[in-house]
Amino acid sequence: MLLGAIDWSAPWLAPYAAVGQNVAAQVSAGVSSAAALNAALAPNATPVRFVPQSDLPAGVAYESYIFDSNCCPTREGLHDFFNGLAWLRFPLTKRRLNHLHVAQIAQTGIQPVRGPARDGLTLFDENAAFLQCPDALWAALAAKDWELLFGELRPLWAQSHLVLFGHALLEKLVYPRKPITAHVYRAQAATHSIADLDAWMAADLSAERLASKPFAHLPVLGVPGWWPGNDVPTFYGDASVFRAPRA
Repeated sequence: MLLGAIDWSAPWLAPYAAVGQNVAAQVSAGVSSAAALNAALAPNATPVRFVPQSDLPAGVAYESYIFDSNCCPTREGLHDFFNGLAWLRFPLTKRRLNHLHVAQIAQTGIQPVRGPARDGLTLFDENAAFLQCPDALWAALAAKDWELLFGELRPLWAQSHLVLFGHALLEKLVYPRKPITAHVYRAQAATHSIADLDAWMAADLSAERLASKPFAHLPVLGVPGWWPGNDVPTFYGDASVFRAPRA
């Protein structure tokens, strides 16, 4: 599964490192991902159990199965490994996303092309990051004013808190590349506690809001302190990564 490639000292893995290393060690020792994730569950804290992918009945939608059974089908691989860690650290948010997906399926059925709401839900689940920050920093990020964001306003990052959530995003960062970009959702939670952030997110999310794609785009290796060399302005001069806003 290439778990040995994960650098648990990476700053973006800080919320996951303690539990993630333990789960990864069990999987590397031959335990299935589902069993290793179940062993990491706090009693009565997470609303799902993890089961092998083969438990998902043919013809049953993945999200509907989770909703009906409280079981999350889990394949062997980095993608579902990080999905499991997201369930462990953000159980309320993951459950809320599942409920919103199932509500959309009830309205529209399974379509060849997902509508705006399910598209937004999937984008959030796969690639979102949560940012608590001063207004000026958020405004610069939303405007893609990279020079302001990482130059004049750079000290404000010390007052900010960025947490990566999307399991596809975490998977991509096992092999960090400068273009890897998160869809950033602004969080207004009052503390930096993961549990408080999880509760706030679960209460804030709605299908209508996610359908509007309320995201800012952030190449995550540009975050101060997250990558060697981003302490010089030329790091941000790569227009293929730090793109200008659309006209």
